[in-house]
Amino acid sequence: MSRPRMRPAGSGAEPSLYDRVAMETASIVIRRYSTSFSLASRLLAPPVRQHVENIYALVRLADEVVDGVAAEADLATDEIAERIDALERETCSAMDCGYSTNLVVHAFGWTARRVGIGEDLTAPFFRSMKADLSATRHTPESFDDYVYGSAEVVGLMCLAAFLDGVDTSPAERERLTDGARHLGAAFQKINFLRDLAADFGTLGRSYFPGIDVNTFTEAEKARIIADIDVDLRIAAACLPGLPASSRRAVALAQALFEELTDRLRDTPASVLATARIRVPSPVKARIALEAAIGRLPRPRAGTPGGPRATGSTKGDTTQ
Repeated sequence: MSRPRMRPAGSGAEPSLYDRVAMETASIVIRRYSTSFSLASRLLAPPVRQHVENIYALVRLADEVVDGVAAEADLATDEIAERIDALERETCSAMDCGYSTNLVVHAFGWTARRVGIGEDLTAPFFRSMKADLSATRHTPESFDDYVYGSAEVVGLMCLAAFLDGVDTSPAERERLTDGARHLGAAFQKINFLRDLAADFGTLGRSYFPGIDVNTFTEAEKARIIADIDVDLRIAAACLPGLPASSRRAVALAQALFEELTDRLRDTPASVLATARIRVPSPVKARIALEAAIGRLPRPRAGTPGGPRATGSTKGDTTQ
């Protein structure tokens, strides 16, 4: 694995006009694509917020290459693969030199160079994006690798932004790293479960190992949600250790996904195989108010800690 990019000389200087335009572009991208993310990001301290928006804009851009407008433009699979390869090369170049003609990539490179994000995180991310071009079903091993690359590393990128300039002990950083991975995994597994019908019906994908959407059972749903609960429980135990500049925003994101998990838990498996469950806007507003006043999510049933949950439990989801 490559080491993270070092903070370049002069990186403390004010961003240039081009930097600012690139970051404004990144902010627009993510706010237009995700209302829940936009809601949570408002609780981040401004410098951290911009870094996180720069990260998520690149994630959104890559996802669009794989599943969005590239396919709508009638590009063949090999042409889409060429585009995602080119995006990865451009991202690596921006991390090296600090410049890209692609405004979203430039914004990401600006953040990566300042908070220490390296190819050890971007390479697994792009590997998972490329997997969506060919993999329609996963083994437990490929599922774990996919969740790590598509979600856990994004949590680790955000953690790098959260901890930029913050003194932490090696033990505390390791604990927060574990929490970030579990939270990213939980988000991905929740999304997979929520989007079960669309992923299978529209994209022909079945992410959970051993799950057939056509015969999805209550027992299988319960195993998936139990796995998610473990991830959420471990992540919640790490929330108090986050800096004040990011704690409330992460608490809000976790609480929103916990609410969605509970709604998925209460929805029959047969319905999840055909419909997409959402958290109503009034409920989101109530959860946001609680996070804004500093209320952390209540501990879920069970004991925090323990080994990382993996795809071998035959259950996983995303947003």
